[in-house]
Amino acid sequence: IRISSMLNPHPPNLMYPIMILALWGILMTSSICLRQTDLKALIAYSSVSHMGLVTAAIIVQTPWGLTGAMTLMIAHGLTSSALFALANTNYERTHTRTLLLVRGLQLAFPLMSTWWLLTNLTNMAMPPTINLLGELFIISTLFNWSTPTIIITGVGTLITATYSLYMFLMTQRGSISTQFRLLPPTHTREHLNLILHLLPLGLLIMKPALISGLFT
Repeated sequence: IRISSMLNPHPPNLMYPIMILALWGILMTSSICLRQTDLKALIAYSSVSHMGLVTAAIIVQTPWGLTGAMTLMIAHGLTSSALFALANTNYERTHTRTLLLVRGLQLAFPLMSTWWLLTNLTNMAMPPTINLLGELFIISTLFNWSTPTIIITGVGTLITATYSLYMFLMTQRGSISTQFRLLPPTHTREHLNLILHLLPLGLLIMKPALISGLFT
C-alpha cells in the first residue's frame, strides 16, 4: 500500500501485468489447494490465494480497494495463524501432516473439531465474519474497475469454499486410524490460543471501522 501510492497514477503498462498475475494467481493457487496432501502446504497456498485478492485491490488504487485490502489482510492474518496453530496441534499428536492419515480426529478431539469448523468457515468468508467484509469490498472494487473480473473472483471464492470444506472433512470426519487410538489430550493453552485468534475476528465485525475506516 505504501509503495503503490508513489506510483499513482499507474501507467497501464505497469498496472495490467501485475493485475493479470494477481487475478490468475487467485485461480491457480486455489486450484493447487484442491490437490494438496500436506496440511501445512494447503494452508500456505490458501494464504497466497487471498493475497492475490489483496494485491489486485491495491493496484486499483481506490478508497474501497484499499479498505478491502487492509481489512482482508488483518482478517486473514488471524485466520491463517489459527489454521497453522490447529495444524500444529494435529502434528504434535499424530506426527504427520498427510491428510489421508489424520482422518476422523473429531472422535478424539471434539472441542478441537469445533475450532476447526469455525476457523474454516472464517477462511471461506462466511457471514458475519470480517473476512466477508474485506472480500466484498475487493470484489466490488474489481467489478467496478472491469466487469469480467467478477468471473475470476467468483470462481476463486467458490474454490476457496471447496478446499476449506475439503480440509475440514479430511481432518475431522471419517474413521480414525488404528494407530491413533491412544492420543494425548489437548491442553488449555491450545484452546486459549485459538480463542485469542477467533475472538478478535468476532469482535471486529461489531466495529469494522477500527480496521476498515482508514481509507474511507
